[in-house]
Amino acid sequence: MIVMKKDRLIRSVYRNKELKEGQFMGKEGFSVREVVEQAVRTEKLGYDFYSSMAERFKDRVELKDLFETLAKKERIHEERFERLEESLGDEEPEGWEDVSEYMRAFVESGLFLGSDKALVRMKEIQSIQDAVDFALAFEKETLLYFLGLRKAVKEKDIVDEIIDEEQSHIAWLHRFKNRFLK
Repeated sequence: MIVMKKDRLIRSVYRNKELKEGQFMGKEGFSVREVVEQAVRTEKLGYDFYSSMAERFKDRVELKDLFETLAKKERIHEERFERLEESLGDEEPEGWEDVSEYMRAFVESGLFLGSDKALVRMKEIQSIQDAVDFALAFEKETLLYFLGLRKAVKEKDIVDEIIDEEQSHIAWLHRFKNRFLK
């Protein structure tokens, strides 16, 4: 796990966003609201990635269609998480401390904050194979994050729907890879 100073972590996670006093829980973990906010940012990142890949590979109709569909799904997930965030109360659920520590470790992983961050890696994608491999890794990491998030919220049905869709994204990408990239 990457060790970061609190101020640096806050700047990394909340680029250009003012934090309210008490919103950050300290080095042990995040609040439920922060975890949901990160989910919103993750879906935005997914939308940006899939949109840019659809444009980059627009000459390959099957790939362009796949990435456009995934981009639309990410936008829908973003909206669902925004609604979920609006419905959150101020109390943390029972057992949140353990979940929060896991979520912090996850956010500090390579996908979100590490030197191998998603945005940096997206710029290095040159081939269809790179794009599909990155998309698969991104979807798997996102799925793991949402499984942790599920433990944090009462509205499990909303997160369950998104988890199901993330699993279908992995299946679509896997089928595409097996069909077109073998």
